[in-house]
Amino acid sequence: MVGLLQLRRRQKYRSVVGTICVVIALVILYTYLSPKPTVPPTLENPLHDVHATVTVSSATTAKNATKVVSITTTSSPTFRVVRRSADKRRFSSAAVESLIQEIKQNIKNKELAWLFENCFPNTLDTTVDFDEKAASENRPDTYVITGDIDAMWLRDSSAQVNPYLPLIRNDSKLRQLIEGVLLRQSLFVQRDPYANAHYKDTSRTSEWKRMDVTDMRPGVHERKWELDSLCYVIRLMHSYWKEVDYDLTFFRDNEKQLKKTIGLILQTMKEQQRFNSSGPYTYQRQGHPPDPRGHAAEPNGLIHTFFRPSDDLQMYPYLIPSQFFAHHVLQLLSELVKKLDWTADFNDDIVHLIADLEKILLVNHLTDKPAKQIIFNHTKHGLIYAYEINGFGNSNLMDDSNVPSLLSLPYLCPNTIPINHTIYQNTRTFVLSKDNPWFFKGAAIEGIGGPHVGNLMAWPLAIIMRGLTTTDDEEIRTCLKMLQKSHGDTGFMHEAIDVNNPRHFTRSWFAWANSLFGEFIWKLYREKPYLLD
Repeated sequence: MVGLLQLRRRQKYRSVVGTICVVIALVILYTYLSPKPTVPPTLENPLHDVHATVTVSSATTAKNATKVVSITTTSSPTFRVVRRSADKRRFSSAAVESLIQEIKQNIKNKELAWLFENCFPNTLDTTVDFDEKAASENRPDTYVITGDIDAMWLRDSSAQVNPYLPLIRNDSKLRQLIEGVLLRQSLFVQRDPYANAHYKDTSRTSEWKRMDVTDMRPGVHERKWELDSLCYVIRLMHSYWKEVDYDLTFFRDNEKQLKKTIGLILQTMKEQQRFNSSGPYTYQRQGHPPDPRGHAAEPNGLIHTFFRPSDDLQMYPYLIPSQFFAHHVLQLLSELVKKLDWTADFNDDIVHLIADLEKILLVNHLTDKPAKQIIFNHTKHGLIYAYEINGFGNSNLMDDSNVPSLLSLPYLCPNTIPINHTIYQNTRTFVLSKDNPWFFKGAAIEGIGGPHVGNLMAWPLAIIMRGLTTTDDEEIRTCLKMLQKSHGDTGFMHEAIDVNNPRHFTRSWFAWANSLFGEFIWKLYREKPYLLD
């Protein structure tokens, strides 16, 4: 009897131990096989409207481009090598490398130097597809993806390569790369002037094709009508021309293609003034707000648009930062076409568009006509610019992090809105305050975000733009300190970051933010180098 009881105890003991072992094994298996919240999303993620939030913590593995980097958080940065190795870079520029070395050697803030080394060349290192054979045959072609989205946005690609323009005088290959961007953008505008993003391969089918009720043509990734997309193309044309000492050779060699592109840009702007009809563009995404054609607006000379630079739907059809940007680039285009003797083709359209925009934009006081009320008399901030209006007297008072924004006006339109412009300064105070519904202040940083990512997520783009649109040394220092906090120990800028925890961010590979950061540091190095010590 005693032996039987002992046997049963042993069996019970073995059963308990076995159960515990199984539980431990399952926990270990779950730990190793379940998704890790600390691992950044794959860079092949093609969705621009879906934002995986990334948290980087100690002993984390993160991806930048195709290179996997081990990240170990320490109390003091070690400035590990995170830039793509030379043999794996998409494009190399001697002028860019020389500038990186110069800045690294001459600024005392080694974290900013490290960030510059990583961010400034990131577009060239990771996002460009430069056809060297085509360039050797005097028909350069450059396709530029945004980073973790394998598509080329007209806006992003222009902004991504913009900081390299001052270097093309001393680097003929870099100059060809920029020319290739311009010709690739021209091809895309001719494909569809209403589309914001494209593929190089016309056989690719966008994931939005099954969701968007619009004219999705072959090679179009997304067909959101955003005025700034076309403005950025003109800006890049003019900036290139200026940086090659106003040499017209490229424009002469590609006259037919560039003329067609300019014509389509002007035609699209005129169509969307909607004096006679709503134009040919329609759009509806399944499960989203109704077709924006239903948003009524008073035809007043401004250009009707559907989407913001963030790719989010507008509240009202006249997006004021984009109207100012259009006015500015049309003036640049007027200068260019006169030098090219193309005035017979384009001058009338350019003159009329500029005049129509000026009637609304260049007012410095309130008027009795609602169509002109881009200015709002704020009880706290005085006369400020509205973000969006409809011409009937309705306005949306806010600012978004993406560029063009109200904050960015002196950066994009310096001839029209200088930094010391009174209404701009009032507006700037407003957008950098809690009165702007998309301005967030947290324990770590503060900055402008937007509905694209949501609450408490500030965008480094807006922090950089804040630094680019002030002459105040202390404000610039504040921006630099926040940017040093915002990279989450990855060595790169991101799309949006949690204002309370900068290691919590979206898009680990966002080349536009990297380029703009590099542009900011280089500007300070030239103009206020003591701020980089």
